[in-house]
Amino acid sequence: MLERGFVQVYTGNGKGKTTAALGLALRMAGNGGRVFFGQFMKGRLYGEHRALSALPRIDVRTFGGPRCLRREEVTEKDREMARRGLEICRQAMLSGRYDLVVLDEINVALWFGLVSDEAVKTFLDERPGKTELLLTGRYAPRWLIERADLVTEMKLIKHYYDAGVMARDGIER
Repeated sequence: MLERGFVQVYTGNGKGKTTAALGLALRMAGNGGRVFFGQFMKGRLYGEHRALSALPRIDVRTFGGPRCLRREEVTEKDREMARRGLEICRQAMLSGRYDLVVLDEINVALWFGLVSDEAVKTFLDERPGKTELLLTGRYAPRWLIERADLVTEMKLIKHYYDAGVMARDGIER
């Protein structure tokens, strides 16, 4: 579908990185493209899973456990799930079936040490030229920002979490 694909990064401490990625996925599917949406560090069912399951042009996979992971609590099982997830995303990217491949929260997975910089660099090296690639999550490493073609930073100005409001169905999950 695309004559040339680019590498995009959505990062920063503000809300909206996954939401923006979902919007791009919908736009691609609405224009006849196929999307592979891999979500790292997410093992629970979110609203987008229910909605996207009805769209035949978007395939969603999650690579994480049911608990909210903390950096100091990472286990070998967590690392294995993330490594397996990256390999599944790699196979999807190389299959030729997808115009857009999203690695949602991969930047956080890198920061947590769930996947290595080298593994993601190799992934980028293998990207077919017509495949658009989007990597999301806070803490995007400097090398990825320098390598990407487009980088958007979501900046936190104010958030209701600070007033004690927790994640809400339909908004954050």
